Amino acid sequence: MTDDDVLAILDTLQKVAVEVWIGGGWGIDALLGKQTRSHRDLDLMHRHEQEPAVVTALAEVGYTESLDWRPVRFVVADTYGREIDLHPLAFRPDGSAVQASTAPGRPFVYLATCFVTGTIRNRTVPCLSPDQQVYFHQGYEPTDRDRHDMAQLREAFGIPTHF
Repeated sequence: MTDDDVLAILDTLQKVAVEVWIGGGWGIDALLGKQTRSHRDLDLMHRHEQEPAVVTALAEVGYTESLDWRPVRFVVADTYGREIDLHPLAFRPDGSAVQASTAPGRPFVYLATCFVTGTIRNRTVPCLSPDQQVYFHQGYEPTDRDRHDMAQLREAFGIPTHF
């Protein structure tokens, strides 16, 4: 997944007025304002009520569902092997949101302040805050890419991480 791919996907979703925020590796690189490693996929958070528009818009540019773990997440992929990992969020009146998790009764929480912007190729893009990225990277055995990403956040923002 290249920076051109990410920007094209954001353009596709913007055309149908879908709100998304970049998480994962691309989200961290957006916060840093530079690409620090290669990326196999793109993590996007979206408003759960906009999911039909997300799926339709991405289908129109060649993405089909390859994994369904709803309500936690689902993945779409194209014939070139590019993947988008989609995370539906239920927003609250105060601007915070929750995402279902595999642990019943323990959703992922997104504070209203975690929805920020970063840059990809000098373009402002919506993404998750450094603190939310750390939170998002909990509850599983980290990969070398995860360790790299957390090291980048520690160095750039001076925030503690759990690995």
